[in-house]
Amino acid sequence: MDTLTLALWQCPYAANTAAALARLDATAAQARAQGAALLVCPEMSLTGYQIGAQAVAALAEPADGALAQAVSAIARRHGIAIVYGYPEHNPEGRPFNAAQFISAQGQRVANYRKTHLFGDIDRAQFSPGPQAPAVFEWNGWRLGLLICYDIEFPEPARGLALQGADALLVPTANMINFDDVQRVLLPARALENRVYVAYANACGQETGTTYGGLSTVCGPSAGAHPTAGREAELLLVTLDPAELQRARGAAQWPDRRPDLYPQGRG
Repeated sequence: MDTLTLALWQCPYAANTAAALARLDATAAQARAQGAALLVCPEMSLTGYQIGAQAVAALAEPADGALAQAVSAIARRHGIAIVYGYPEHNPEGRPFNAAQFISAQGQRVANYRKTHLFGDIDRAQFSPGPQAPAVFEWNGWRLGLLICYDIEFPEPARGLALQGADALLVPTANMINFDDVQRVLLPARALENRVYVAYANACGQETGTTYGGLSTVCGPSAGAHPTAGREAELLLVTLDPAELQRARGAAQWPDRRPDLYPQGRG
């Protein structure tokens, strides 16, 4: 597979979906002009995250709804794949906190529903996703989607790694008091699973909450990794399959004991 240049869009939440789509259109054009093939947006990027159960329910839609169609048009117009967050309609309860991957041709490639809900904020607004994340293929890369709190548990990342993932794409809305996620957990997830972890965080304020930024891509081997600051930023990073190959040559995987630990927890 070839190298993959992706852009992490670190941004504050827009006032409404129309404004969010307009900003996405401009950012997709900018990312493509700078050489990115994939744009990863924050959690619930089209609607806002901490907006309340009533607003989430009112904005929720199917995976092929109006928001998906609008993002598909943006992806086609600029020739760039997009990962975005949105509330997905759930006929059996509260909406799902979802992320969707749209190809540069405007096709819906993968949809994922957040499985680990964070505190009262998530539980008041969403239902937990009923299925574990699955790997999908795109442009020769094997990718997996997770959302924010999911990456703070070892099992989702390990489960995707066991499926052969090369990179984990993580839209997120991590608050400023939880910087240890970016500084400690993400490098550990990348290193222990020998994958890239691309983490696109929000910034700015929403309903009295300050989001911490520090969007980053951690590689499959130890070392420095590119990280954004606290303010709005478009961070471009190139993922190299040669680095994956080198890192996996030194992986601890041959010494795992799956006979003692169930898959995904070893």
